[in-house]
Amino acid sequence: MKHKRGFNPLQRMASHRKALHRNMVTSLFKQERIRTTKAKALEVRRTAEKMITRAKEDTVHNRRIVSSRLYNEGIVAKLFTVIAPRMKDRNGGYTRIIKLGERKGDAAEVVILELVDYKLDTTEKKKGKKGEEKPAAKSDKPAKNSKPVKDGKKGK
Repeated sequence: MKHKRGFNPLQRMASHRKALHRNMVTSLFKQERIRTTKAKALEVRRTAEKMITRAKEDTVHNRRIVSSRLYNEGIVAKLFTVIAPRMKDRNGGYTRIIKLGERKGDAAEVVILELVDYKLDTTEKKKGKKGEEKPAAKSDKPAKNSKPVKDGKKGK
């Protein structure tokens, strides 16, 4: 029996799978939150958590190993200087998976893979030219030159 052994090949060739892992882990560290399918998220989570564990100890050897598995050197720097120090006190479990439901086209389970300490920014303020806040919604009044609509057709 093959219980708890190996990994999910995701029906891809090795080179495609490697590129997929590298892209998704790079995106996860860049944005700290990505939306993907459940199967991909479970595989990417393994790779990402191993990299964060490496990054907790900032040595040249660890930087070289992690940079060989990521595309962007800026993301490697962010991992070692920003993300790993935030995870210093944790002994694992650096990511979480939040289920969103099924995708409409193929019914694949869609999830959000994010870092545990990710905080969703809910404050959105639009500012004008002079720094004053603009109203969030449009007013209910029609424009001066518009004519009322009759029977679903525009008036002329």
